Amino acid sequence: MSDHSALKKIRLNLARTKEFPNGSAQHGYEFTAPLDGSGHIDPVAWKKDRDHCRVRRFWAGEEEDIGHLVHRPGGSWAFRYDIDGDEDDEAGYRFGAHPFEPGEYVSIKDEDGDMHTFQVVTVLPV
Repeated sequence: MSDHSALKKIRLNLARTKEFPNGSAQHGYEFTAPLDGSGHIDPVAWKKDRDHCRVRRFWAGEEEDIGHLVHRPGGSWAFRYDIDGDEDDEAGYRFGAHPFEPGEYVSIKDEDGDMHTFQVVTVLPV
């Protein structure tokens, strides 16, 4: 049984876009992941705690999606909402290389294949 001390709740808000010049707190993700001392997702801790590594996608005007953070073959990370598998994953672009710290930026490719940039707003203990 692990103590979950590495688990963090990470909030990502949509960064500046043409449509949202100031970014948007109504578009983004909240997910739980184990982070190492440098703020990177820890794949070993994830393996032990993967049932707790959930994601909530919120997008103004749409129903929330709830799913899991998954570590894919080859080492990439993604959000999977449909465990049965007929909905595509949303892939985190180089999530393994990015520290998850407030102010940092990360990109996510949505199920339609569009890349969006998000800012890390908060990283809190679970």
